[in-house]
Amino acid sequence: MKRIEVWADMVCAWAYIGKRRLEQADLGEDVEIVWRPYLIDPMAPARSEPLRDALRDPVAEGALRACHPVLSPAENRARVSRVAAAERIGEHAGDGGRRWGAVWRANTFDAHRVIALAYGRGGAALQGAVVERILRAHFIEGSDIGDRDTLAALAAEAGLGGMTEALERGDGAAEVRSELLRGKAAGIATSPTFVVGDTAVAGAQPPEVLADLVRHAAPRRELPDEVRWLRQAETLLDVRDPLGALRTLEPLMAEHGDDPAVRLLAARAYFGSAQLGRASETLESLLERTPGDHYARFLLGRTLERANRHPEALPHLRLAAAMSPEPEYLDTLRRVEHRLAG
Repeated sequence: MKRIEVWADMVCAWAYIGKRRLEQADLGEDVEIVWRPYLIDPMAPARSEPLRDALRDPVAEGALRACHPVLSPAENRARVSRVAAAERIGEHAGDGGRRWGAVWRANTFDAHRVIALAYGRGGAALQGAVVERILRAHFIEGSDIGDRDTLAALAAEAGLGGMTEALERGDGAAEVRSELLRGKAAGIATSPTFVVGDTAVAGAQPPEVLADLVRHAAPRRELPDEVRWLRQAETLLDVRDPLGALRTLEPLMAEHGDDPAVRLLAARAYFGSAQLGRASETLESLLERTPGDHYARFLLGRTLERANRHPEALPHLRLAAAMSPEPEYLDTLRRVEHRLAG
């Protein structure tokens, strides 16, 4: 069975349009559609606010560009209304107009929790029904999908009960946070993004493009969990998310905490998140076992320098530069020498 992962946010109208187009695509048999979380507005307040007021905030305006990076939010809203009408999304009102358009700036973290729980409890069919109900509520009915009571009622209408208690217990929160990190590490930057295997297309693509994606996507390379977590942590460090890297490394630290590669990644993440005590402790322990690791030696010197422990940093930086005279090593060594000489 092939799987289409749809990385999308429930407050992105292009996600709703993408869902309709996916439903129209000739995907063949044995294709599973799974919805994954993406946040276009991660700074949205816990309590929803009227969208009209929020759009006066340049921070919110900028966040909404993730729903369509090319168009301004105003241009995107005008265009998406026309496209939604062409896709027959919405209802005709009695006066001949159409009911369409979000009313609330909602934080969708809890909505993503409900969607994740729907898949866990009832598979892709139930999850798809819940996604449809939430999208319809947000864009057509003007409901506040950031409100837990509203979410629980919508989920129940779609066939998923017990969400009031589940949300209160925190069910699904860890899974959604983990998936958000996985998406970030995979380079997901637009809602919606469709992924099959190791191939992705961004945006609400036409049905024929989505059908071609399913037919021609490269199969995903299956990797052991340990390798996948290591690569994800490295990627998150590269995109300057050290706290995300540390969360990714948690299972590896629990099971393989003595592995030098794991410890070095953890030290980099500690350094990147300014946890300098933990970084130096981890690096010192690592260097007791692998004293010839010039990068670990250099990073320890940088950590001590950043902690204003320049005399302690100097011998480590000298050793690192002697073992591997990298320009960064030499520049850092000269900087610390100059600081001590002055």
